[in-house]
Amino acid sequence: MPDYGGLTLVTNRNRPTRLLLACLSATALLTACGHSSPDAGRPNTAPPPPSSTTATTQGTSGGTTPPTATASTPSSPPVRPSAADGLTLAAAEQFIHYYSSLMNYASDTGDTSSLLAASEAGCENCQAYADFVAKSNAANGLLTGDYHERVTDVSELVRGQAGRVGGSASVTVGSYVSRETTSAPPVTSKPTNYMREFALSPQGGNWVMYEMKLVKQ
Repeated sequence: MPDYGGLTLVTNRNRPTRLLLACLSATALLTACGHSSPDAGRPNTAPPPPSSTTATTQGTSGGTTPPTATASTPSSPPVRPSAADGLTLAAAEQFIHYYSSLMNYASDTGDTSSLLAASEAGCENCQAYADFVAKSNAANGLLTGDYHERVTDVSELVRGQAGRVGGSASVTVGSYVSRETTSAPPVTSKPTNYMREFALSPQGGNWVMYEMKLVKQ
């Protein structure tokens, strides 16, 4: 999962974070998780500070060439598994795995409709990620390598006010190369481990992503 899509990276590993406390609390919701709040995970305008290094691929004419897609393009988005249906904590855990597969699908294809359908309209980091992969994805050759994220563990699920659930998930991403445009220099990102902190909200009888951010491990 390309984290350069605007997701807020933090280094504070204390649990629970202000994001989750605020998003789970009805009294703090408007001030801490609204569209204008930094604690809602307002996306950065620049890529996260490297663990990444910039590299240039030389073409036959001596100029730069965009990377070619290395993943086969899926024909359809992932289907929500029955285990992720409903509003139980077990369904919340399965939803996080499903949401990760939607992010990977969006990275493969540039199609963000299913990802956004599983996100609250006000989830700023969800929208920031979608905006980035709509421009840079494997299908158009601007994203190559082991960019799929893998959720290895979901933990610390807790119910809060307003029917929301918060928690964290361990995420690993391999080495990948990305470009923002065909003329931009490629950026090579090393394999990285993250902790995704998230809050889910109920919508239509199922969980959707309310807000999320990444903590680099």
